[in-house]
Parts: sequence; C-alpha cells; structure tokens
Amino acid sequence: MATTSTALQELGRFLRRRRGELQPHDVGLAPRRGERRRVSGLRREEVAQLAAISADYYTRIEQGRLPPSASVFAALVRVLRLDEEQSDYLRRLLARTASPPPAPARDRRRGRGQSVRPQLTRLLGQLDRVPALVFGRHLDILAWNDLAAALLIDFAHIAERDRNYVRLVFTDPTMRARYLEWEQVARTCVAVLRMNAADNPADPALSRLVGDLSIASADFRRWWAERRVAHQNFGTKLVRHPVVGDMVLDWDSFQQVGNPDQQLIIWSAEPGTEAEGRLADLRTSQ
Repeated sequence: MATTSTALQELGRFLRRRRGELQPHDVGLAPRRGERRRVSGLRREEVAQLAAISADYYTRIEQGRLPPSASVFAALVRVLRLDEEQSDYLRRLLARTASPPPAPARDRRRGRGQSVRPQLTRLLGQLDRVPALVFGRHLDILAWNDLAAALLIDFAHIAERDRNYVRLVFTDPTMRARYLEWEQVARTCVAVLRMNAADNPADPALSRLVGDLSIASADFRRWWAERRVAHQNFGTKLVRHPVVGDMVLDWDSFQQVGNPDQQLIIWSAEPGTEAEGRLADLRTSQ
C-alpha cells in the first residue's frame, strides 16, 4: 500500500503544481470584472469545471486520496495542457496504483541486480571510436569504455556509491566544467530522474539520492520541486575538454529489451565536423 499511496500523492502534487502554472486565459476562462484572485494559477473549482467533474472529486485526486478514472484522466490532460511526456509520467504513476508494490527482491537494492551482462561489457570495449556508458536505475553509472572516461571523468576513481550521473553533474567540479551549457544539462538530468521515479516513487535508493542532492545543491532542490519530466532518448551536448577543446556531441540512448532498467548511452560526432577530429585526437591521446 505504501507504494500505491506514494504514487497517488505524487500524482496529486504534480497536478497541483501544473494547476499553479496556468492562468485562466491559458484555458479560455475570462476574468471576472473586479475579481481579486488569491491563487497564482487556476483554482481547483475551475479545473473541475473544465473537466466536467465535481470540485470534491478533483480535490480528492489532488490530495492523493483516489486515482482518476480513464475518462477523467483524459479530461485533465486536456484541461491542464499536458504534453506527451507529462501525460506519460502520470500514466506511469497510475500504473503503480493499479498493481501491488514490487517484492523487495535483490534487484531492488542498490548494488544488486544492476550488474552488466558480460556481452554488453565486451561491446563497450569494442566501441573504441565513440564514448559509451551503461546507465542503471536513476542514472547510476554501471559501466563505461575508456573514451567515455577520457571525455568526462575517470569513473574508476569515484566511489561506487557516488557513481551516479546526476550526482556527478551537480556535485563534481570536473564534471560540471565539462558542460558549456551546464544549467540545461542539469535541468534535463532532474527531469529524466523525475520521469524514472514514476516507476517506483518509494524506492529507498531514489530517496537517498534526492535527499543528498537536495542538501548539496539549491539548484537541484528548486528544479526537483518544479516537477518537470523528460524521457532520456537522444540529444546534443556542448562539451569542453581541457586537452582537445570544445565539441558538439550527439548522444543516443538504447534500452535493453531484457533489462529495461539499463540503457546504453553512445556519444558521437557528426562526420566531417571539427568535433569529429577532436574526438579522434582524444582517442589517440589516451
């Protein structure tokens, strides 16, 4: 029941945050003459009216006391102008309320069940022309090749407990200095972590990570409270390397069919670009 309750509470908090981001004119409501609004965003009653449900029903959803029905969920997606990623985040939370909490099996504890298959480790070694890493739950860094360590940071010199991509982006000066657009990278990290958290919002490892980063970084604390969400699919990063210089690198994520908790991340440079040459220089400088 704890996981179900946690998922419902998070769903309610997400809706409350989103409601506060919208103004009446965003959803087609005309302000009343002389009206003084006491809330910064939409009122609960206004959301309920637009979704064609009772204010009491919507209040109980926001309070985490019951999940919305399929039709009400669709109405809230429309009324609150949720995008595809926001909608997916809420669907994943709802899925937690429809199934029993997972058994505390060994693969739910940090350090177990996150081992990388030997075949994938071998593949990392064979990917010698591009940086590559394997992410586990909550963006834990489980494995990497030599070029990834040369590009970002020598992960082997980092304690296993701290070998987490989000943690390093926020707390390690070397990692932070690698990104010319650090704030964008950091905000995306938080959004991806929030999205991943929907699958098990009561995960103790997640709670520890969020707690540690909330203490260590005011930026993380603020951005986590914003409840932005994002999928980890692909993107571009501007990397500043102290030896070979600045590079524009694309990254792509590949999820394992047999182990959806693990993802192979590959960085690459567009052929014929300066970044491709600098990545080759980095490879030969190891």
